[in-house]
Amino acid sequence: MQTNITYTSFAALGDSFTEGMSDELPGGGYRGWADLLAGRLAARTPGFRYANLAVRGKLIGQIVDEQTGPAAAMGADLVTLVGGLNDVLRPKCDVGRVCALLEEAAERLAPSCKQLVLMRSPGRRGPVLARFQPRMEQLFSFIDELAGRHDATVVDLYASEALGDPRLWADDRLHLNAEGHRRVAEAVWQALGHEPEADWNAPLPPPVRPGWVARRTSDARFAREHLGPWIVRRLTGRSSGDGRVPKRAELLPYRAPGEG
Repeated sequence: MQTNITYTSFAALGDSFTEGMSDELPGGGYRGWADLLAGRLAARTPGFRYANLAVRGKLIGQIVDEQTGPAAAMGADLVTLVGGLNDVLRPKCDVGRVCALLEEAAERLAPSCKQLVLMRSPGRRGPVLARFQPRMEQLFSFIDELAGRHDATVVDLYASEALGDPRLWADDRLHLNAEGHRRVAEAVWQALGHEPEADWNAPLPPPVRPGWVARRTSDARFAREHLGPWIVRRLTGRSSGDGRVPKRAELLPYRAPGEG
């Protein structure tokens, strides 16, 4: 891969991770690592254009069907594709099919851009990660192979001890918080060959373990506000992304979040 080249446009594809949950903006909505990266790239290139087609809850088949065609037609210089984790975190998953769909997406996108970026997604340390770790590692191993076939860059977030720290995750325990997204943006920035502006993988200070009451209160709030609604959606066949449209559906001149 060429390093430190100039990109004039950027299209981001994926699910809630790329949409920016849970990096909340003061006026509502989410920012996230892709918006942060776009802002940094735009600061170097007048007229820089940006599209973010990601929508929360999307499975890899939906990303292929709904996002890859429009993104390929845009012809953006830089394209990021992150998907499949929503699939492998479900009780039943055909990882081979997920990999095949990722390959279909890469085959559509790679010829249309200067640089395709794939990711080994971060995972929050805990019992959920341990349960699904074999599937995730199977998926990530395939992503490495896929990158080799399409001259794509892989940003390895999964191996980061820092990004596995629960303190970089939101209360829903599924999405990174603002600091987590800032670190991801820096990781991609460096993977593109730009000079580091921070150590995105720097360890956090030693944690202070909360007391029993605080832990049980946090668990109860998580179950009430996040786990319960998630279970209801699964039982009823609904998704958090149903009816939602991408926040930046067209490749247009970059504006900072909140400016339109």
